[in-house]
Amino acid sequence: MKDLTATLIQTELIWEDIPANLAMFDRKIDGISEKTDIIILPEMFTTGFTMNVGKLAEPMTGSAVSWLVAKAKQKRAHVLGSVIIEEDKKYFNRLIWATPDGEIKTYDKKHLFRMAGEHKVFSAGNSHLTVEVNGWKLRTFICYDLRFPIWCRNIANEYDAAIYVADWPAKRALHWKTLLQARAIENQCYVIGVNRVGKDGNGYAHSGDSSIIGPVGNIMFQQPDIPCIHMAKLNFDILKKYRETFAAWQDADAVCFDRGEK
Repeated sequence: MKDLTATLIQTELIWEDIPANLAMFDRKIDGISEKTDIIILPEMFTTGFTMNVGKLAEPMTGSAVSWLVAKAKQKRAHVLGSVIIEEDKKYFNRLIWATPDGEIKTYDKKHLFRMAGEHKVFSAGNSHLTVEVNGWKLRTFICYDLRFPIWCRNIANEYDAAIYVADWPAKRALHWKTLLQARAIENQCYVIGVNRVGKDGNGYAHSGDSSIIGPVGNIMFQQPDIPCIHMAKLNFDILKKYRETFAAWQDADAVCFDRGEK
């Protein structure tokens, strides 16, 4: 199977300014000259992590989704990140996955961050999203989902890489880095975590620490504190060999709860 080339964009975000953030990411993505399979942006990449949904929520026909579709077609790559979406009079922290062919796939954040009141403003999702790219099965999660291993459980190698987009504060950076490694180790998969840097409109600092973790828990890439664009190749043969020689996944316990999958 082919290697998977993933590009992570770690950056500051302009507080609650959708056009300015889209313009900023336009410049960053246009500056990527090498071919990549996927381009991953942080959580709420058009606004920062805000509860101001009345002002900032967009429909699925809004500027953010349209922009993602256009960039995916332009770069011939899958482009993804989460935005605030209003649908059926509800609000969702929704990851939008735009394919090079113009298709849109979505994942609504399952675990809403109650310490910021997210659960009072947004509606939770209840189903997973797994997308196949170059034969790789990629599963998406958003920020706080990282803390919940049952929701992230990789049953019988359903996915090969987990992708976490986040707006994770610096004061809990240790948790972010530790849990990314834990999810890779327990699920015998690659893990990609993309976080922002800089202070948000509420004064919270973010240290980034965007990471790529190998299936044995090895840190392949991790960048604190500064904006960066990082491209990496993930090797499927390494993953396949590890799963064959250390087949702990075959002895995994069944997960006894409603996964919400159809």
